[in-house]
Amino acid sequence: MVPIIISPVTSLRRFISTPAIPREFQANFTHLYFDIAWFGIVSGTAMNFVSVYAARLGGSGLQIGLLGATSAIVNLIFAIPASQVLERRPVGRTVFWSAMLFRLGYFLWIPLPLLFGNQGQVWSLIVITLLMGIPLTGVAVGFNALFAAAVPSEWRAQVAGVRNIFYSVTYMLSALGAGWLLDRLVFPLSYQVVFGIGGVAAMMSCVHLFFIKTVPPPAIPVQAAPPVGPDRAPARRTWQSAVRLDVWRTPFAGVLLAMLGFHLTQYLAIPLFPLFSVNVLHLTDQSIGIGTALYYFASVIGSVRLRWIVRRLGNRKVTGLGFMIMSLYPGLMAFAHSAGWYYVVSIIGGLSWAMVGGAYANYILETIPENDRPAYLAWYNIVLNASILIGSLVGPLMTVFGGLAAALFVAGLLRMAAGYAIFKGAYGRGKKIQEPASNA
Repeated sequence: MVPIIISPVTSLRRFISTPAIPREFQANFTHLYFDIAWFGIVSGTAMNFVSVYAARLGGSGLQIGLLGATSAIVNLIFAIPASQVLERRPVGRTVFWSAMLFRLGYFLWIPLPLLFGNQGQVWSLIVITLLMGIPLTGVAVGFNALFAAAVPSEWRAQVAGVRNIFYSVTYMLSALGAGWLLDRLVFPLSYQVVFGIGGVAAMMSCVHLFFIKTVPPPAIPVQAAPPVGPDRAPARRTWQSAVRLDVWRTPFAGVLLAMLGFHLTQYLAIPLFPLFSVNVLHLTDQSIGIGTALYYFASVIGSVRLRWIVRRLGNRKVTGLGFMIMSLYPGLMAFAHSAGWYYVVSIIGGLSWAMVGGAYANYILETIPENDRPAYLAWYNIVLNASILIGSLVGPLMTVFGGLAAALFVAGLLRMAAGYAIFKGAYGRGKKIQEPASNA
């Protein structure tokens, strides 16, 4: 067992330390790593167990689906306005304040058992999540733009891979700790403690977001605009230019279609997992925590070779291949009958997420012009949240026709098809877009 333990640790050290990071980027990279490390604790505690909590309160599949869908509805409404705000304001400060407002919502989960009965708590969680979705839109649209502005393109795969490792490690440890606490403290105090830990970690993540600085892009020569005269008036801003429909006439449209298939099939299965774990497998909170920890431990192991794989295949193919492997997670989960099977499937899911999580964002960013990121990312955010909304509502409805196991198996098949389409470039290969002369 010793060589198995030493090898990942050695690879992780080499992955993080080489090549040498230029001094001007070191602070940004450090804050990006600590930001995601703290957010891993949020994800392993509050976010990881809120759906399980709703299931234990007797929440239906529709209600658990709404927990994911409500913020998606808000994001769909506010994505374009958020992109327009980001075009006029510093992206770093906008993302920071949006994150602060969004993450304060975790503290509102804590007093719910003192105020409402079971169903009242479930619906309150849904309403609070809906309200949290308003500032979340600024984070969702702005963070990828902030990441691209703070990390030069040649370092993005490296930084994304290291962030994935930090996230996986803290998620793994916090999920184990949360599962241990939930099995030892009385219900619902146990969940109140876990939600409180998540809220504090969310605030610490915001502290590091505050210190991330954007790196000025290389200067691009801009031709002087013709003077405005009797025969040339300033162009009027139409609703088509305001919502940036021109994005769909670029190669990025293929990337958006690829991400639609990717996220839609991803979120078909997500609301089914807590229902299957609680109502079919009858897992304890500690068993769920162990499965989550194994998932992210496997993700750490897979992430140490991410840069090597991306260099040989490219971000698009790595995304597609990883998602094809990721289809085994719901596909095999459908046949699970014990905690041991659940643990094995979690390891497979974690290995595949190491590829997907470290590559898909760079697959998106490499096709976006540097001086027009907010508009392109706003459309990606619309596609993402439309997928969350549809998947979170349709996934539970699929159980009506064949039960939870059958719905998970179908979701796995659909993930396989979506991953294969991305790998083969069925939606287009997302060629680099030329910098536009203006944003109109």
